[in-house]
Amino acid sequence: MTDVRASEAFPVTQAMKDSGGWNPLWDGLSELDPEWTELYMKTAMQPWNSGVLSPQVIQLLCIAVDAASTHMYAPGVRRHIRAALDMGVTPKEILEVLKLTTVVGIHSCNVGVPILMEEIANR
Repeated sequence: MTDVRASEAFPVTQAMKDSGGWNPLWDGLSELDPEWTELYMKTAMQPWNSGVLSPQVIQLLCIAVDAASTHMYAPGVRRHIRAALDMGVTPKEILEVLKLTTVVGIHSCNVGVPILMEEIANR
């Protein structure tokens, strides 16, 4: 049940909670600073609300961000894959996004291999 005061004071946060888009890891942040959390969530929701990108593209971008080696947030990957499939995105399209996302991990080689080569040369 929605708290009327919360939905009036923090409409974006409350809408995310009501729709199932709220991450429970944000509960503490919301309790400690509900005003800042509301402003952050309003900013984060702007791509959905602007209409510039299609909902399908937004879901694919969310999959990429959540699956990236710098984030690796499995609950978000699952939620966004389900939503994308429900919107008609094909499994092949999702797989291509996941394949593109793996490129983020190449940076460990971009940093590590030159150092390895330097250290080998120094021996």
